[in-house]
Amino acid sequence: MNRSPVASSSIASIGYEAATMLLEIEFSSGVYQYDAVPEHIYMELMAAPSHGRYFARAIRDCYAYRKVA
Repeated sequence: MNRSPVASSSIASIGYEAATMLLEIEFSSGVYQYDAVPEHIYMELMAAPSHGRYFARAIRDCYAYRKVA
């Protein structure tokens, strides 16, 4: 999956596959994939003034995930 770099102290890059609703986020601790994430959540994450705060509020405890790298 292609990820786009973001300006964040906690997140290095973010990618999304609309067909599978798969969100991929690269942190300093590794790359994680989040399942069944609606596209509007991804769009809001990308547009958020703070990617880390939006992630903590709307994604971290809301979607199943796995570490992939």
